[in-house]
Amino acid sequence: MVALWLGLLMWVSASARAQTPVEAAPFDIERSSEELSLTTQLQFELSPAVEDALLKGVPIYFKAEVSVFRERWYWYDKSVVSAARHYKLAFQPLTRRWRISAGGGGASNAGQGLGLSQSFDNLAGAIDSIKRIAKWRIAGPGELDTAGRYRLDFRFQLDLSQLPRPFQIGVSGQPDWDISLSRSTMLLPETMK
Repeated sequence: MVALWLGLLMWVSASARAQTPVEAAPFDIERSSEELSLTTQLQFELSPAVEDALLKGVPIYFKAEVSVFRERWYWYDKSVVSAARHYKLAFQPLTRRWRISAGGGGASNAGQGLGLSQSFDNLAGAIDSIKRIAKWRIAGPGELDTAGRYRLDFRFQLDLSQLPRPFQIGVSGQPDWDISLSRSTMLLPETMK
C-alpha cells in the first residue's frame, strides 16, 4: 500500500513538472515591405518562490527569442534572422516600486540605458508589461524573400543563468522556477504579402 502511495505521489510530481506554465495567444505576424513583426500575449503567473525572491531584492530576468529559418529540401533549414529581447524585473525597496528594464542585446545590457525602463506601482502591472509583446520587429527590408517558405521559432523563458550563483544552484530543476514556452509556426508565401 505504501509503495502504491509513493508511486502515485511520484507520478503527480512528475506530471506537475512536465506542464509548461506559460501559454501564448495565437501569433499575429505582419509582413510589410519594411519589416516582419510579431505580436502576441503571454499568459503566466509567478510562483510564490519567485515572488519571494523578488521581494528579497533578487532581480529576475526573462528572455524572448525568435529565429526564422528558410526551408531547404536538400539540407538543414538555413537560419536567416534571429532577434532577442531581455527583461529585468526588480523590486525597489526604498520607493516600493517595481522596475522593468528591457533591451534587445544581451541580458547584461538590460537596465544599462540601452533599452526601455519603466516603473510600476505593483507587481501585476510590471508582469503585464512583460506578457505583452507588440509589433516586435524581427526582420527588416530585403531579409526575407516573399516567395520562400520560412519557419518561425519563438522561445520565452525565465533566464536562470542571470540569477546570483547561489540561486542558480538551488533552483535548478524546481518546477516553481520553470517558466518557459517554445512554439513554431510556418510562414507560407501567401501569408507574407
